[in-house]
Amino acid sequence: MLPKINFTETTAYKYLTDHFIDISQTTIKDLFAQDGERFKKFSILFEDILVDFSKNRIDDTTFALLIQLAKECKLDEAIKAMYEGDKINQTEGRPVLHIALRNQGNKAILVDGEDVMPDVNAVLAKMEKFSNAIISEEWKGYTGKAITDIVNIGIGGSDLGPVMVTEALKSYKTRLNLHFVSNIDGTHLAETLKSVDPETTLFLVASKTFTTQETMTNAHSARAWFLESGAKKEDIAKHFAALSTNAKDVAGFGIDTENMFEFWDWVGGRYSLWSAIGLSICLGIGYDNFKQLLAGAHASDEHFKQTAFEENIPVILGLLGIWYINFHGAETQAILPYDQYMHRFAAYFQQGDMESNGKHVDRNGNVVDYETGPVIWGEPGTNGQHAFYQLIHQGT
Repeated sequence: MLPKINFTETTAYKYLTDHFIDISQTTIKDLFAQDGERFKKFSILFEDILVDFSKNRIDDTTFALLIQLAKECKLDEAIKAMYEGDKINQTEGRPVLHIALRNQGNKAILVDGEDVMPDVNAVLAKMEKFSNAIISEEWKGYTGKAITDIVNIGIGGSDLGPVMVTEALKSYKTRLNLHFVSNIDGTHLAETLKSVDPETTLFLVASKTFTTQETMTNAHSARAWFLESGAKKEDIAKHFAALSTNAKDVAGFGIDTENMFEFWDWVGGRYSLWSAIGLSICLGIGYDNFKQLLAGAHASDEHFKQTAFEENIPVILGLLGIWYINFHGAETQAILPYDQYMHRFAAYFQQGDMESNGKHVDRNGNVVDYETGPVIWGEPGTNGQHAFYQLIHQGT
């Protein structure tokens, strides 16, 4: 279980409240003028990633008190509980183990005393075999033609993650064309189907239960379009695959359960792109590159698990979030990527942050009387400069 400490009742929080009064009128320009070593102290290089947090409204005292806050809340115990497979999803009584999906060290990760890694590796091997067969043209459609287009039908994490990654890694694109359908509004699917050929299209239906209303509505519409084009029911197996655990309904739909890719209830949708939900990513950039994506995520997992809070990037960024929303009253956080490849990152991260922190009752069952998270929003920065930056910089 996770610790159940209300952070607003800690000593560090009380000190931060007093400290905020002292620092609230100090500008970032002032902070740099006061400390010539500021960048060196407040930046971290992790592999090829530079995290510069020196341009935040903090000083040495702020930083020390935020670290104290994390320690008083026993964040170290919470991290350990997650990595050990404790059922930290208290509401549903489940572990939270997206870390297992990218566990490149292959160290045993236990759920109810059983190592989940053999199952994780079996699904990855199945994804590798399937994606290689499609990309190499070994897999043929019902008329003998190779697959040219992939249509991923999902919603939420089954759409946002794969869309973000395949856009971000577009320079590694395979020969396949990717399309993503999530909106139950029929125009989303209809416009996608105008650009693909039923003889050379593979549909991925991403629904753990195979009952998600929006996803299954679009999946049945795609199936009807495929059959109306001249295909027969037995041809469905060559043009549809499922990312699901419901073998009965998958088979009933017409999909060969050999082409059903499993994931588990300890994988939250917003963390699922590293699971079978990432099959569209495998097809879009190739399995070897997908494997590198897993390796990068594993490296960050190890950093989070092993690094002291003072040098721990996720911990520091999380603490800065608390500082801004609960002390400065900053209720929104803009993510403004200047790299066009990252243009869908803000939409992806909206779910990761806001679905996680959108709670009004704490782990003790008490109604929350503090801010749990900001509204996340954003667009590529270049367009933003000619759109909403005016209000940010000069609005009242």
